Amino acid sequence: MPVLGITGGIATGKTSFTQTAKAELDATVFDADACARDLVDRDLDIREALKERFGARIFGENGELDRGRLREIVFQDETERRALEFILHPKIRETWTRIAETANARKTWLLIDIPLLFETFAERFFDVIVVIACSRAVQMHRLIAIRKLTPQVAEEMVESQTPLSEKIQRADHVLWNDSSPLSFKNQMTVFHSYLTRRYG
Repeated sequence: MPVLGITGGIATGKTSFTQTAKAELDATVFDADACARDLVDRDLDIREALKERFGARIFGENGELDRGRLREIVFQDETERRALEFILHPKIRETWTRIAETANARKTWLLIDIPLLFETFAERFFDVIVVIACSRAVQMHRLIAIRKLTPQVAEEMVESQTPLSEKIQRADHVLWNDSSPLSFKNQMTVFHSYLTRRYG
């Protein structure tokens, strides 16, 4: 079975797509963001590398990572963001490639939800790349009204990612999540049917 790379922009609907696809295809799912959170919480080497690069200021008195502080640092400075990616993404990739080997042996679908798929030059690892996209206005609304981010932070997060227009050009398939949940669900139903017919 193919390995699907699922990407897009922040707040475009990648998680909704992945959760639905998991049920429809009886697939294994790997969430790169969840893996990153786990690494900074549990991996001592990663935590030490973060402290060495960004300083003790990103950790609270109890030793927990101050995610808001780290986010503020990396989304205001591309060099700092790249440094964070350099620390985290080799370990993230190592984790999901092991899972891919198991899924391939079991002949099961594997969905990799990886927001920075193109930014980390991971295209070659996937059989199919799916981009979940929406308009910038809808992205901003979701970040501000639903996730309660300030307009400045929302803008910085959107700007930090590769433009959706470029991701769309590089994708094998695109689902447009700019309308109602029902419209998006109907697109997913059609796409899952295609995948089942195409790959069995």
